[in-house]
Amino acid sequence: MMATVEVEAENPPCFAVVAPRARTVAGLRLDLAALMLLTACLAASPAAAQLRSNAQAEQSRTIRDQTVTRSVPPPARYVSEAGQGFVLDRAGSLTLLRFDRSNETWALRPSSAPRGDTIYRNDAGEQVLRVTPSGGITVYTSRNPGGSPVSQAGPAVSLEPTSLGPVQMFNLMTRRSGLVSDAMGRLIRINLSGEESEALCIEALIVTTDAVVRIARSPSARPFLDRLRSITVVEGSRASVSYSQGDLRVVVDPRRGIAGRPSSARVIRAVIPQD
Repeated sequence: MMATVEVEAENPPCFAVVAPRARTVAGLRLDLAALMLLTACLAASPAAAQLRSNAQAEQSRTIRDQTVTRSVPPPARYVSEAGQGFVLDRAGSLTLLRFDRSNETWALRPSSAPRGDTIYRNDAGEQVLRVTPSGGITVYTSRNPGGSPVSQAGPAVSLEPTSLGPVQMFNLMTRRSGLVSDAMGRLIRINLSGEESEALCIEALIVTTDAVVRIARSPSARPFLDRLRSITVVEGSRASVSYSQGDLRVVVDPRRGIAGRPSSARVIRAVIPQD
């Protein structure tokens, strides 16, 4: 403080003390304003970047959804050039497919492909249909993995699961147990428990037992069923298939409808290890 007085002694007191303080306060205010502006810019930059990222993601989803929507095949019966017939139906946003002479209904999921096409896959990720923006459809099967063009051959029929009464359900379980037991050459127990959607559990039982019979008829795949003693179908919060300690367990998710029932492809993959 003494040094300050000595330096400013030649000037009037009002200038010696007040003027430097005024400049200091003004400088502090300017520095504070600049600091606040810089802080605001730094805080706004991530937020703005996030907003841009969200907008770009939303735009991409919109474009993808528009592409998928344009390439939804109409419900109908179709026949491929190779002679394979199938029915397409709709259940909400799901596309359902059932091949002729088959008990299984496939819930297909769309994904975008080059040239604006849409690919429909099953829950195992296998390509089943390819639809062009103009409506052309190609079906892919194990017999025609390269695809075969299809054309409409008639009206669609509903592929929604049907419910059974208690007696019909018991008879179905008995028949299915006998079918699998005959294929395996030993007794295979069937356990089914469904409260929210018995129809979905019944369809899961049919699909699963058909898959087991197919495996049993294959000389190279049959050994994977040596430990099989029971097939269990239950409801749960997530669709899944597991094969452990002789029990082939299938969990269906009633909230998702047919999409909550594992396909035969997933059953086969659970039984036969994938390379």
